[in-house]
Amino acid sequence: MAEENENESYKKYGDLYLAVRRGNWNAVQEFLEREPDALTAKINWKYQTPLYVAAAAGQVHVAKKLVEKLPEEKLEMQDYYGYTAITETVMRGNHELTKCILNKNKKLISITNHIGNLPLIQAIYYGQLEMARYLYALTPLDDLLPAKDYNGPNFFTYCIYTGTLGIKHLYQMKLTHVQAQELLSLMCARITCLDYYERRDGCVEYAIIKAVENGIFEVASEMLKADPDLEWTFDGQKRNLLMLGVLHRQAKICSLLIGLDLNKALACYEDRETNGILHMAGMSGESRTMLNRIPGAALQMQRELQWFEETKRVFQPKVRVVPNTEGLTPRELFTKEHKDMLKEGEQWLKDTSTSCTVVGALIITIMFAAAFTVPGGNDQTGLPMFLHKRLFMLFIISDALSLFTSSTSVLMFLGILTSRYSEDDFLKSLPTKMIIGLSTLFFSIATMMVAFSAGLLIMLRDQSWIVVPIISLASVPVSLFIWMQFPLLVDMIMSTYGPGIFDSKLKIVINY
Repeated sequence: MAEENENESYKKYGDLYLAVRRGNWNAVQEFLEREPDALTAKINWKYQTPLYVAAAAGQVHVAKKLVEKLPEEKLEMQDYYGYTAITETVMRGNHELTKCILNKNKKLISITNHIGNLPLIQAIYYGQLEMARYLYALTPLDDLLPAKDYNGPNFFTYCIYTGTLGIKHLYQMKLTHVQAQELLSLMCARITCLDYYERRDGCVEYAIIKAVENGIFEVASEMLKADPDLEWTFDGQKRNLLMLGVLHRQAKICSLLIGLDLNKALACYEDRETNGILHMAGMSGESRTMLNRIPGAALQMQRELQWFEETKRVFQPKVRVVPNTEGLTPRELFTKEHKDMLKEGEQWLKDTSTSCTVVGALIITIMFAAAFTVPGGNDQTGLPMFLHKRLFMLFIISDALSLFTSSTSVLMFLGILTSRYSEDDFLKSLPTKMIIGLSTLFFSIATMMVAFSAGLLIMLRDQSWIVVPIISLASVPVSLFIWMQFPLLVDMIMSTYGPGIFDSKLKIVINY
């Protein structure tokens, strides 16, 4: 009998339901004038109100008008599954409607669904990053404290595990860094009170694994401080945190783990395929995300070699030669995994060197010719007419410097073009040649412009009104070339001669 009554009730609101879903506000308004109680009625089998149906159908204009009509407390009505209308707007990432509803009833930000999740947790769960940022800024800190429920721990766990939100984003969303750090500390403090099943349900181990893989240093360090036993966390492939840090090329995380007392013990472990810590450095698949931030395949290859050599240097010798189940030693695995990158690096160096060689050769030709066709010509004795002028000496010196440095540049690039392109060459030899080649090329371009400017001033010394514009215009293409290529030179210098990958000074205090 009860089911029959419910069905009759749904039939009664059938026209209203269709009008809301279709976004026909005039029909909705007419129905509500005839049946005022329908505004808060449950008009389908899911016990959803017209507002919920409008939100689910994406009919924003209808939903906003319904919000205006509804009393504040009626916005808190829940459907069969314990969801409010804001759940639907959060799930769909509808910022406009979410703001409209929360502006009328701010209590909705703290109302949980049938399993106890706040709207903020639902936004993270459904991958709505921007919505999560917005809701986090509005969610009271008290609602996320571990003493209240699991929403706080779940929030951090979902953020890290799904990779949709990092601690840096959290810092940006709250008014102060201190609030986010306090929340993180409170979440981590709760970890020590959890038993095995609570840790499993709370995805604690997944959280620290994802923190390591994504390089979220603050979360990883705070979790290790809170519970040192998390050092022995392993993923499904039996890879510990140190192995995962190396595999995903997270330098700061690895530096943190290397600073632990157990670093040598962690380095001795092997995964299910008997890959050790150095095998992790030899794999390239998981490192692509970090490598994409490095310009040029040659620099990427250099970075991979630096990771391999640095890992080999830090840990004991026995990890260097032990083969995995495929019979591959770490070095053999590195060669196999990076053969495509080696070819790409070779091609990138050849293309860059060829382009720069052409520029350098042009400068040599121009500067050589300019040395014997000096401004003003020669006198009867064959000496330059402006030999004793300071500008002329500036012209000759700049011309000579440009000629010599461009010749050096071309020789360096030719050395790159004729290289063997072995793996080890990418570590120091080839980058050093490229650095010298680019540096001398930039210097030759700069001195060429000085020589050009000095020559114009000598010939048109009384016509400064035309000299300055000509020099300025001539500098534009040269400046553009340097502007495009100079960042590459800086990156190469930092990559080749900058600090090592691991920071030996990075340590945290862990109370065992």
